[in-house]
Amino acid sequence: MKKMHNGAAAGLRHFITLGIALLVILFISSCAATANLGDPYKILGVNRHATTPEIRRAYKQLAKEWHPDKSSDPGAEQKFVEIKQAYELLSDADRRRVYDQHGITNEDSHMFRQQHDYSHYGRFAPDPFEEFFGQRFHFDQDISLYHKLSVTTKYFEQTIVPKSATVPHILMFYNDWCFRCIRAVGVFKKMIDALEPLGITFATINAAHEQMLLRKVGVDEVPNLVLVLNGHSYIYRESAYSVQKIVEFIRKKVPYKLVQNIKDDTIDGFLNGWMDNRVRAVVMEPRQQPRLRYLITAFAFRHRVAFGFVQLSSKDTKGIQERYKVHPSLDTLLIFNEDSVRPVASVSMSDIPTQTLNNIISANQYLALPRLSSQEMLEGVCPAEWNRPRKRLCVILVTENTDAHNYARNALRQIALQSGYSSERVRFAYIFQDKQTDFVNAMSKGSSDDTLLRLVIIWRRDTSHIKYEWVSGTRLGIERKENESDEHTLNHTKQKLDDAIQRLLRASEALSYEAYVKDLLDEHAQGLLGKVMTRLLYFTEYMIDNIEQEHVLATLSLLGTIAFMFAVGYVMVYLVRAEEETLKAKGQLNSNGTSQKPGTYVPELKLHELRAEKYNGLVRLLKPGCRTIILITDLQTRPKLIPGFHKAVWPYRKSKTLMFGHMLIEKGLSWYSELLRLSLSESRDLRINPRNCVGTVIALNGHRKYFCMYHAKHPETNRGAKRMLKMTRQLVRRNDDPEAGAFLGMESGSDESENSEYEPKILLEENLLDNLSNWLDRLFEGTTHRYYVNYWPDFPTK
Repeated sequence: MKKMHNGAAAGLRHFITLGIALLVILFISSCAATANLGDPYKILGVNRHATTPEIRRAYKQLAKEWHPDKSSDPGAEQKFVEIKQAYELLSDADRRRVYDQHGITNEDSHMFRQQHDYSHYGRFAPDPFEEFFGQRFHFDQDISLYHKLSVTTKYFEQTIVPKSATVPHILMFYNDWCFRCIRAVGVFKKMIDALEPLGITFATINAAHEQMLLRKVGVDEVPNLVLVLNGHSYIYRESAYSVQKIVEFIRKKVPYKLVQNIKDDTIDGFLNGWMDNRVRAVVMEPRQQPRLRYLITAFAFRHRVAFGFVQLSSKDTKGIQERYKVHPSLDTLLIFNEDSVRPVASVSMSDIPTQTLNNIISANQYLALPRLSSQEMLEGVCPAEWNRPRKRLCVILVTENTDAHNYARNALRQIALQSGYSSERVRFAYIFQDKQTDFVNAMSKGSSDDTLLRLVIIWRRDTSHIKYEWVSGTRLGIERKENESDEHTLNHTKQKLDDAIQRLLRASEALSYEAYVKDLLDEHAQGLLGKVMTRLLYFTEYMIDNIEQEHVLATLSLLGTIAFMFAVGYVMVYLVRAEEETLKAKGQLNSNGTSQKPGTYVPELKLHELRAEKYNGLVRLLKPGCRTIILITDLQTRPKLIPGFHKAVWPYRKSKTLMFGHMLIEKGLSWYSELLRLSLSESRDLRINPRNCVGTVIALNGHRKYFCMYHAKHPETNRGAKRMLKMTRQLVRRNDDPEAGAFLGMESGSDESENSEYEPKILLEENLLDNLSNWLDRLFEGTTHRYYVNYWPDFPTK
């Protein structure tokens, strides 16, 4: 009996446990479904500034359409649940505020999250630190504030970084057991109270649990503040935390020239610059710089609105104040579209709230006729709507980026301004066909081949499908006939367009065609060079922010050391080169750069010109064993022959028994003729052609009174010593003219068969010294023929 009782009890416990598990699973599933809720504004099809009655009307309309009992769509039940959850969130003022500020869709997310999971904010969650420290010890500086705002790395990457493109985020890195963090709680709370109303979002990150994010951002200690702006993280390096310092820190990090300074002479240029597809917003304040709230608003709307700042206390803005009747002591915001005379919206008060700024700018952030220049612009002007009764139409003019189409754009802009349609039902825009070719070509049905300057009405069912219909009988700027005024054409187009819009706005009417379209190209996207420059600027800012003073000093010291080493090296090289030049000039350094002992002989090759004043030194007074080698040239061939001669005798420059020179045949012809006569026959009178002597080299031995001769046509140049002696004897026995070849080898003998191979050939001046090197070798070997003289003839003085 007892065993049966125990078995029943065990079964009952098992049943209770199973039931509790099922309840927990159902609870977690419902919570997870709530946590995965998307954007409630998109689900209900309302904007972020919709009022509660507008949200209620949208919910009722959607609930009727997607009720599972009325809709045959397979996903109607899931869609109906999403609509209900979105309405419950937006109808609750507290939950809507938390979602607008932090993107939280589940109010109870802090109750079932895992340990150390700070993916969602938990401002209203009970905290153990708060219960222990706050209630028992009554600390004013309560670290539980950090826990309520804690986020994880995943939330940072998926939510904070994307939102930072329009909303600045300030992150506090802390640790649970950091006393400096506890002391900073009070200042951090003051920052939240002062800056959160301006549009800045605050969050905290537990450094002990998010080590990866800590390293990624570059934080090296806690507590530490980090500003996340446009996807970039900027670390606050000041040691003291204060609201004023944080404000200045944010001012320095906003994009350069986010707000343009406007004066009387620049106001017209600023207001007429709407061709960049942005409206103009002019902020006027009696201060030298705009408030932080205006900078944050300008940053949020920078892609749609160009902001200008007017300093009311400046004398250069008096004309603007009189032109727009601005109060000199109040803050004023004026918004202009294409009309620079009258603003489309204005507000003036001593302190314009951030919410008021956002509401006014959001309602007027598009021109009267904007250009569909990107997918984001298309989403703003022609949002996707799957709710048929709330159908919103977009009238689009197809143009090209040329001034010839300005007339058509101005005409449609005038029609848009005169139309009585609400912007919630009908919007007007234009598009560049040459830049958005795919989008325009997708709407090919129902139009002629040429779609330029045609009007098309579209309705975006979802993000990738549109329904459209071309307006027949209208083609702005083209269809005007002769003797037809512009006003008549404009009225005709307006009438055709009104008829089509009124017909298509009816719920029973549908647009004629449907098309699948791709995303529009971003015409304002940065090119490769722009992206590189942006990266460089961010890297520069990052280095300036993250390099502390001691790092700067160390870097400057290193760079200074490197520069000093280069400077010393340059000076040393310069001094060494200067010393080398000095030594070369003094003859203490060889041409190959090796040093030479002082006082030693440095071989060098000098060519002396044989003249009367140098004749004795070069010939008559030569010491025994010394010789002078002379090249015979004329004025015409001297520049060509001397370099070759210099090259041939260069290897013998170190010999102390040799001297080298050259002689002009024009000056020494008589001396040369006498020299030849003495060496051949004293009784003969020689007639020498000076041109045949050019290129001759004679080696003179002044002490022994003989000379050796080189010439390109000389027999010794081509034959051996025996042949040369034979030819010399034949030359001596002959009685004909030496100039005809006796001495210079123009004839080689009577045996024609023996000497036929040595007949004279054509010889160029640059080849006269080709065999000089070989002749010099034989000269110093002593195998060349020597021509003896009894005395050295005098050298002519003129």
